[in-house]
Amino acid sequence: MNVNQSAPPVPPFGQNQPIYPGYHQSNYGGQPGPAAPATPYGAYNGPVPGYQQAPPQGVPRAPPCSGAPPASAAQVPCGQTTYGQFGQGDIQNGPSSTAQMPRVPGSQQFGPPLAPVVSQPAVLQPYGPPPTSTQGFGSLPVSQANRVSSPPAHALPPGTQMTGPPAPPPPMHSPQQPGYQLQQNGSFGPARGPQPNYESPYPGAPTFGTQPGPPQPLPPKRLDPDAIPSPQLTELPPQQKTRHRIDPDAIPSPIQVIEDDRNNRGSEPFVTGVRGQVPPLVTTNFLVKDQGNASPRYIRCTSYNIPCTSDMAKQAQVPLAAVIKPLARLPPEEASPYVVDHGESGPLRCNRCKAYMCPLMTFIEGGRRFQCSFCSCINDVPPQYFQHLDHTGKRVDAYDRPELSLGSYEFLATVDYCKNNKFPSPPAFIFMIDVSYNAIRTGLVRLLCEELKSLLDYLPREGGAEESAIRVGFVTYNKVLHFYNVKSSLAQPQMMVVSDVADMFVPLLDGFLVNVSESRAVITSLLDQIPEMFADTRETETVFAPVIQAGMEALKAAECAGKLFLFHTSLPIAEAPGKLKNRDDRKLINTDKEKTLFQPQTGTYQTLAKECVAQGCCVDLFLFPNQYVDVATLSVVPQLTGGSVYKYACFQVENDQERFLSDLRRDVQKVVGFDAVMRVRTSTGIRAVDFFGAFYMSNTTDVELAGLDGDKTVTVEFKHDDRLNEESGALLQCALLYTSCAGQRRLRIHNLALNCCTQLADLYRNCETDTLINYMAKFAYRAVVSSPVKTVRDTLITQCAQILACYRKNCASPSSAGQLILPECMKLLPVYLNCVLKSDVLQPGAEVTTDDRAYVRQLVSSMDVAETNVFFYPRLLPLTKSPLDSTTEPPAVRASEERLSSGDIYLLENGLNLFVWVGASVQQGVVQSLFNVSSFSQITSGLSVLPVLDNPLSKKVRGLIDTLRAQRTRYMKLIVVKQEDKLEMLFKHFLVEDKSLSGGASYVDFLCHMHKEIRQLLS
Repeated sequence: MNVNQSAPPVPPFGQNQPIYPGYHQSNYGGQPGPAAPATPYGAYNGPVPGYQQAPPQGVPRAPPCSGAPPASAAQVPCGQTTYGQFGQGDIQNGPSSTAQMPRVPGSQQFGPPLAPVVSQPAVLQPYGPPPTSTQGFGSLPVSQANRVSSPPAHALPPGTQMTGPPAPPPPMHSPQQPGYQLQQNGSFGPARGPQPNYESPYPGAPTFGTQPGPPQPLPPKRLDPDAIPSPQLTELPPQQKTRHRIDPDAIPSPIQVIEDDRNNRGSEPFVTGVRGQVPPLVTTNFLVKDQGNASPRYIRCTSYNIPCTSDMAKQAQVPLAAVIKPLARLPPEEASPYVVDHGESGPLRCNRCKAYMCPLMTFIEGGRRFQCSFCSCINDVPPQYFQHLDHTGKRVDAYDRPELSLGSYEFLATVDYCKNNKFPSPPAFIFMIDVSYNAIRTGLVRLLCEELKSLLDYLPREGGAEESAIRVGFVTYNKVLHFYNVKSSLAQPQMMVVSDVADMFVPLLDGFLVNVSESRAVITSLLDQIPEMFADTRETETVFAPVIQAGMEALKAAECAGKLFLFHTSLPIAEAPGKLKNRDDRKLINTDKEKTLFQPQTGTYQTLAKECVAQGCCVDLFLFPNQYVDVATLSVVPQLTGGSVYKYACFQVENDQERFLSDLRRDVQKVVGFDAVMRVRTSTGIRAVDFFGAFYMSNTTDVELAGLDGDKTVTVEFKHDDRLNEESGALLQCALLYTSCAGQRRLRIHNLALNCCTQLADLYRNCETDTLINYMAKFAYRAVVSSPVKTVRDTLITQCAQILACYRKNCASPSSAGQLILPECMKLLPVYLNCVLKSDVLQPGAEVTTDDRAYVRQLVSSMDVAETNVFFYPRLLPLTKSPLDSTTEPPAVRASEERLSSGDIYLLENGLNLFVWVGASVQQGVVQSLFNVSSFSQITSGLSVLPVLDNPLSKKVRGLIDTLRAQRTRYMKLIVVKQEDKLEMLFKHFLVEDKSLSGGASYVDFLCHMHKEIRQLLS
């Protein structure tokens, strides 16, 4: 059984494989699906006789995959582009019967081949000893993964032409000649006895498919797991062509890889003491023990083994990047970073490169000096920090000091690390509420004011503090701004109006920012009055930039950092700085001007953002648009200040209340670092050259964040500036200076040591595909602002092809060019990359608005690896298959329509959306238990809440939905979708292995295209 895929639904061995005449991808009931638009890739015409997983080298992350797909498709006449349309040919498993590839018998694993082979010389693995076996079905040891060769030219009818490489010549031992008989595993040699765990020989499998010409007798041979049914293109007249599909079960499955990693690595804690360890996947639940390197919850890298030279890095094309989440929240079982206080002297640093003391530093001369591991500078140890060394050269107090034994810790910063050399005041929150006609009409203002009354009790607080140190203020606005004095000594709040929005100022200082507990009665009175005051408003126009300006000026006057919570409903068209016009134009899609849709309309907001960052003013924006609001421009300030954007299109209180309030509660309560600066230092040989995320940079090294919360990441790309050393490895140190919620200035330090390699095989063995995709998506999403979308897509495809072609050329054992060989760690790179290429930003469907694309683009820019993983490849969970008393979540299935059964119910989530899909033939009892109606037809399509019913199924499904929502950073609104309903098109958009209506390729087709690209690079 192939460990990387579930059992493929193929006929039993010994029976003919069905041929699919005129195969089409069926819908659930076998009806033809909707016609798909033309594929973005030309027809694939390479013969792909087989697709093989490269033998794993070193210690693989998961059991090696020995089976894999052919990525092949028929050549289609010019202009006729179809999906999944393959020419007729001989579908073979294992070497072609007429030109049998010789095999080394089990007893002679590394000896010379018994017959000359042209396409595969007997060459050992270029690096390290070759694996002694790759697992086939059962546990039959096979000396090398079986491969499939193209059918030889002489087996084709006259006039047909080969499109692939020449096949090997016929073997010396053909069935008609004396010598060893062909064995089940395709090798020649003496027959072997029964193998352990391999009960009985498979019956001889006849050739699958039919080859034109006289039938030839076939020796018995087994279906080989490494070879997948792959038709060869023979140039037959169109009417004689049949179509054939690649078996989707035979290509690498994300679900299987995730499952294997959970099984193999979920039970043991991940101990960070060893340099360059690849952590478990983000989809695996595991505990981390910090023993000197930062937890993968804080830093994940695209590769944990960096090439020693820039030439090697350029050859492999694997981006060297780290996704850093400095304030990541940890599970309750793991301790938060220790806070170290060195008093007035402050943290100990290297005099030259300013790196902070960490476990990577080396103490010398009996502990009187230390050598910096980043720049090799030798520094004196201050007398108050001196300690003797033990017999290994380690300080005897190493395990008593977090900065000498842990990968992550915090230092209390001294006054030297503060603005204007004085300690900061606690931060403030200012709530700025749009009270124009739209906001009042939808009930938003009333809902928000009601919620704030109770929410203000839950402002973030430090450690065991009784109450939060954060002060609050309130502003309402439409075309003008209204400030409120809520001083505790007042009986009623006072309102002050500023109508000169072109020259914004704050009309009051005393009484604007107050302590919640002191001014509770006045605040409650104000929140009761706001909805009434504006209940009859007819003002539809709003301003936007002056509102942010006012909030920033208020923080400046109070000499503190803080956050603005803006609740805004419409395009700001009122006369004021930052006024915008409606420039939405779908006709620009797929033109060179499409990039302008992602660019801000005016430079006003960049200038404003820069001022906000200088003041430590972070902006969180809650949008409630009924039409185009130009998210690309309005999100500039939140994006550059480290804030968040939330969007609730066509907001209705009854449908969207739960989602909005849940997001608001989480946003107000989460721990934030204010007025932050982050710097990433590296050891000699590499340096940080590029940064992605929600922040501002005024120079090339410092990442400035007015605010940074536990959900945001900063992605950093590294390049070589010198040769690296295999012995010393490569070191990273991320230092974040920030003000805590209580107004304390702190430094959070994360350290990570990586290995360095001189062999490409070591690089490919230690890559992390999820992190690679996170980086590539951010790279592409940033590029669409300055390049045509098609160019960006092509760049991604080319880079992926170069990465895989370099592996094929330099690390894989020699084999026929007709095979697609993927590194074990990167076998999901094609499927995940295809999901990025098909995403709304890079390939929008007709229903995706310009604002949606701009929203997703800024959202992805600061996502962590777990979020991008589920965002690009959603989870699809069958709800009715696992036992009702099971406490674990049901095993996921692949995101494809083929995996849906009309008798089941499925739950799909991608971190932002949550769907329950109900099949048309679901049992009546299940429908009753879940929806409290008697039949499928009575279920309300588009339902957003499941009824609360007292039965095991209802409790289980609602519990699962709650669990999934708790795992994600945003509240996922539920939508119930019925099979064959109009809403189903929306649901199918998330079945990412299928071709998309916007023209995105299916996984199988993209794999074919990728193979073609790789072959072109290799030839």
